[in-house]
Amino acid sequence: MPVFTRFRQTPGTAADDTAPVPPASEETPGGAAEAAPEGAATDTAVSETAVADGAPDTAETDKATPDTAETDKATPDTDETDKATPGEPDGEAPAGAKARLRARLAHWRSWRTRHPTAARVLSWTTTALAAALVLGAMLMPNTVATVQPNRFTRLPAEAIIGAAVMLALPRRPRMLLAAFSGAVLGALTIMNFLDMGFREYLGRSFNLILDWSLLDDAQSYIADSMGRTTAVAAAVGAVVLVVVLLVLMALATVRLSNLLVRDTRTATRATLIAGTVWITCSTLGLQFNGMPIASDRAAGALKAQAWRVKTTLRDEAAFRNEAKADQFGDTPADQLLPDLRGKDMIFTFIESYGRSAIEDPGIAPGVDKTLDSSTAALEKAGFRARSGWLTSATYGGSSWLGHSTTMSGLWIDNQQRYRTVMAGDHLSLTKAFKKTGAWDTVGVMPGVQKGWPEQSFYGLDKVYNAFQMGYQGPKFSWSTMPDQYALEAFQRLEHGRKRDKPLMSEIILTSSHQPWSPIPKMVGWDQLGDGSVFGPIQKAGTHPSDIITDSTRSKQEYGKSVQYSVTSLTQWLERYGNDDTVLVFLGDHQPIARVSGNHASRDVPVSIVAKDPKVLDKIAGWNWTEGLRPAKNAPVWKMSSFRDRFLTAYGSTPHPSKD
Repeated sequence: MPVFTRFRQTPGTAADDTAPVPPASEETPGGAAEAAPEGAATDTAVSETAVADGAPDTAETDKATPDTAETDKATPDTDETDKATPGEPDGEAPAGAKARLRARLAHWRSWRTRHPTAARVLSWTTTALAAALVLGAMLMPNTVATVQPNRFTRLPAEAIIGAAVMLALPRRPRMLLAAFSGAVLGALTIMNFLDMGFREYLGRSFNLILDWSLLDDAQSYIADSMGRTTAVAAAVGAVVLVVVLLVLMALATVRLSNLLVRDTRTATRATLIAGTVWITCSTLGLQFNGMPIASDRAAGALKAQAWRVKTTLRDEAAFRNEAKADQFGDTPADQLLPDLRGKDMIFTFIESYGRSAIEDPGIAPGVDKTLDSSTAALEKAGFRARSGWLTSATYGGSSWLGHSTTMSGLWIDNQQRYRTVMAGDHLSLTKAFKKTGAWDTVGVMPGVQKGWPEQSFYGLDKVYNAFQMGYQGPKFSWSTMPDQYALEAFQRLEHGRKRDKPLMSEIILTSSHQPWSPIPKMVGWDQLGDGSVFGPIQKAGTHPSDIITDSTRSKQEYGKSVQYSVTSLTQWLERYGNDDTVLVFLGDHQPIARVSGNHASRDVPVSIVAKDPKVLDKIAGWNWTEGLRPAKNAPVWKMSSFRDRFLTAYGSTPHPSKD
């Protein structure tokens, strides 16, 4: 009797998906059924076995097996599957692709199991880097000079407090707080970097309220000095660095918080011990390697930033009232500057001409020699000079703050004060000349390359910018033209013309602007032409990248640039000055810390030069030094005091303005 076992279909399971398994006593020959990968193959093997044993014919088999139609109902038709997955030759292809993707992901995730040693090393390394990143952010100083190893061997209170809070929170709040804390630490690190840059270049910390606009000026400076490509690359690099730093810091704090909660008992005990050590070290003032062990640097930095913001907001309101008060605001025109009537007045600012140029041993020898030889040459031409010191409102840059402080008589040491003054009607020194009606007024601004609304504040009838002086030669880094050319253009366009009134001029000389490379050289005054003569000189000069990071070379080149600017100005005065010419020239600020040093003063030289002895007699009481080089012990005044002293010395009568 042939053996045939009828299999019952399990409800809810397609007949084609489940291979019938014969009892153990009735194995398929050769194990074909077990080896078959698909249900269909198994069915074939079973059918062959049945035939060999004399199985019933097809009709009987059909009775024992569920109807094909019923099976079709249980299994979707292939055509319908194809319709459900258009574009695939086989309805199972998407499922297969997903399966392969899941397999790859599973394989990737299982690498820890396959390489346990490498996984442990990578985990420890990542954790160590995360801890170093977070602790470094908490302990980082905000000045370049103080970035020393001993700053990073301290115990930060913020880490201890943060660990205690993380241990007390449930998972979701803990993760959110950890990510937020990391982002704050990242932002604090960025602020520290900005402080370093601002201290290096401007001698002060970054102001969170006022200084964002200066970043655009910094990019323009890089573009003018080192090319647009470098400027764009620097800007993109800075943005990428900021994003990466914020993300990495957030990931680092989340990783460390997860590490804490793996063993809360041990982590709690370690946190308590660290807190006790911190309190003990703080109370006893214990130090390691010259620094206090207990640190609250991050909290102190955040507190300093908050204080700076608060002070800035208060300062804005107070300064608006201060700017309204003016000792000479209501002085009648005929009582302003009566002792200078008929004189051609020239106020000149020499870029970055600071006290360091005259007294720093690495710079002074060449500059002092130039000042002394220029004094002698001017005396030979009939001019005499008196010189002193002014303490600038700015340092290392932001020249417009020095210019406006000198001319307004107000201490303008930030951008908000500058905007307040420019928008008001405070009397500037140059506008006082215009107010008298006795002078024509003009400005020579080779550094101005766009609209300049400040012209109204300074009371200038006409301003010549970088594109209005006919210069066709090359730029010298940031400076659009050599000082010698700018002065010759001033002579050609304004000073040398016949006029009904004397001329009051404000001139900004830019050749001594950083990065002090390349530097122009003096050429014959009759050879200047349209400035093309400077082409070979510019090409033969050094490139900014050659000296910008070298402090010694920067000092040398800075000194040469000041010598060039002073020589250009004094030679122009010898050549074109007359009995009625009065020159006032001064620096706007000290050069950056890389040149002047980390503890340099903000003092700049100021000189008044004239042929008429009466002009210098009026300032005899100032006790300034004879010649162009002020003595070390010459009087030092705040730059904001110059306007009132000058107006008073030359006969102006104070009439305070009313609020």
